[in-house]
Amino acid sequence: MANAGSSTPSLGQAIERIEAKWASITAFGVLLVVFGVAAIAFSLVATIATVTLNGVLFLIAGAAEIAIGMHARGWGRFLLWVVGGLLYLAAGVLCIVNPALASAVLTLLLGVGLIAAGAVRLVLAFSLPAEPTRLLVFVAAAVTVLLGVVIVSHWPMDSIYVLGTLLGVDLLFHGAGWVSFGLGLHARS
Repeated sequence: MANAGSSTPSLGQAIERIEAKWASITAFGVLLVVFGVAAIAFSLVATIATVTLNGVLFLIAGAAEIAIGMHARGWGRFLLWVVGGLLYLAAGVLCIVNPALASAVLTLLLGVGLIAAGAVRLVLAFSLPAEPTRLLVFVAAAVTVLLGVVIVSHWPMDSIYVLGTLLGVDLLFHGAGWVSFGLGLHARS
């Protein structure tokens, strides 16, 4: 338990404590950028690796669901846990044994999910007051729907590349953020 006289550290104090680590933070960001560029350049390999890793995680989740189900007190709950676990196991096996098919299924789900999320954002944007922020919500919704439509319209031909490319773009921008943060820390010192 903290002393009653101690205060919670501020954001400024936290930043001061990590200023000396600016080089490590920047290097981490550069590494993420390199991985992002590699994932974009080798999107087929990145997609297969991503789907295979998801398969392993599905297997772990399936085993955990079944283990939890074994401790259920009623048959209804037992059956639900075990069926859920078996579905996870089946998805995991599919991802590991046939990553191309699994990537096609996951890409279609991603595209449809983006269209649905964008549509929800559009509906919600109409309920916002007419301010500049409302325009940003409309733009974000439109971009989300457009990305979903592009993914679905090129499905299944581009499925083997979509997930790896999106992983690469995410790593690239995430890494750029860390580089910017690290260099900002260095500029402060």
